[in-house]
Amino acid sequence: MAVYTEVRFEQADALCRRLGLGPLTGLQPIRAGIENTNYYATSVRGQWVLTLFERLSAEQLPYYLRLMQHLAGHGIPVPAPQADEGGALVHELAGKPAAVVTRLPGSHRLAPDVAHGEQVGEMLGRMHLAGRDFALEQPHLRGLDWWRCTVPEVLSHVAPEQARLLQDELDFQQQLFESPAGRALPRGPIHADLFRDNVMFDDTAGADRLCGFFDFYFAGTDVLLFDLAVCLNDWCVDLDSGRLVDERALAFVAAYERVRPLQGAERRLLPGLLRAAAFRFWLSRLWDGFLPRDAALLQPKDPTHFERLLRQHIAAAWHPLHTPCP
Repeated sequence: MAVYTEVRFEQADALCRRLGLGPLTGLQPIRAGIENTNYYATSVRGQWVLTLFERLSAEQLPYYLRLMQHLAGHGIPVPAPQADEGGALVHELAGKPAAVVTRLPGSHRLAPDVAHGEQVGEMLGRMHLAGRDFALEQPHLRGLDWWRCTVPEVLSHVAPEQARLLQDELDFQQQLFESPAGRALPRGPIHADLFRDNVMFDDTAGADRLCGFFDFYFAGTDVLLFDLAVCLNDWCVDLDSGRLVDERALAFVAAYERVRPLQGAERRLLPGLLRAAAFRFWLSRLWDGFLPRDAALLQPKDPTHFERLLRQHIAAAWHPLHTPCP
């Protein structure tokens, strides 16, 4: 969500008018993130998020936008893409494919407790069930195939010990995903990036209430368990030590399973998927750091957190059938 492409107020105003959202009254760049250009847009009809896609093509975008439409139609709180008169959800702005979606209410909970994780776990289970009859399929673009292509690109930029770990973990993950058990894992649309800063909560009516998942632009068709692992690695980890907090992790999985119980193979392979999720974000942060793109506002993220988390998972596997001893 850095700013790679500058958008003039009059350009955004013209798009909002074309989508029937009324005249634009405010336009503010969003500083967080590293993938696309994003602005908060305010018009006489409400608040929106304007996204210009820097890597995704116009041909790839219908998957993400139709997925959000589909999930919203099944009661999952997600941003609603805005269509033009012809029903198109993908637009063009400043020479880039673009989309306008509703801006969710609420704010992030960057220091979540057990109750926050339980709400996310339950909603993640609901989202996975809602995605079962989504008709479109598109590969998860930061999945195994991307790992195979990207590891060789970063090896020369890291220390020899890190290079060995990257290659060893890639070998491990290829064996896991290509094994009979890995191939049999339940698949469907996944968010693939459901971190604390991609979820909104609201407390205006009392206790914190989850009011939305957003930023679906890493979504794809992949193993559902990968989504759960990504969440456990963020919502249930102690950021200082890099260790999973047992109480939070067990509560998260229990909330998810109240909606979609895990299969036996999913429980057995969860430790490997926790490694996969840590590996994916370590690799992508290395890639973003060593092969950066120019941006007016850019905040690269530290890769060392996920390297440490991966090493923790290798040293002490965690899954809901086994709580590690203190």
